[in-house]
Amino acid sequence: MSSEDQTLRIIVMGVSGSGKSTLAHSLSDALQLRMKDGDELHLPESVAKMSAGIALQDEDRWPWLDRIADYLTGSGDPTGTGGIVACSALKRIYRDRIRDHAGPVVFLFLDGHPDLIRQRMQQRVGHYMQAGLLDSQLQTLQKPTADEKDVITLDIDQPVSQILEQALHALRASTLNVLT
Repeated sequence: MSSEDQTLRIIVMGVSGSGKSTLAHSLSDALQLRMKDGDELHLPESVAKMSAGIALQDEDRWPWLDRIADYLTGSGDPTGTGGIVACSALKRIYRDRIRDHAGPVVFLFLDGHPDLIRQRMQQRVGHYMQAGLLDSQLQTLQKPTADEKDVITLDIDQPVSQILEQALHALRASTLNVLT
């Protein structure tokens, strides 16, 4: 297996409030991989829109998705070991864009009941993504389908430690087999 094949690139995906950043940080610690919250890669104009309660359009997202792919392919990482990004990746075309630009990627899809997610969002302090935008995200969300073989679905209605354990187990069992 070439070193490129052993590069682990992970997207922790789901709607806002599903726990992407929390799981991504935990995975980063467990796997000793660098991690970036996708929110940090948004342009200031996009952050301003979301802060004002305005949903982003695809045109706003393309450059953001390209920056995410750049991060995963090693921009600023001389070790080339890959990385983890917490990113909504709500539509199939967004996931495909990341795949096309970053190569092999594993998506960890955090799925849960909208009421649980809304409750979490209402309890957050200091985050620009308003709970009112959850409905927009849920309408935009195209849940991964069976033909997306690089997606692992995780139920968020459990403690983070269990979600982390399930994610690590699934990553080890995946066809990429890079954690052995």
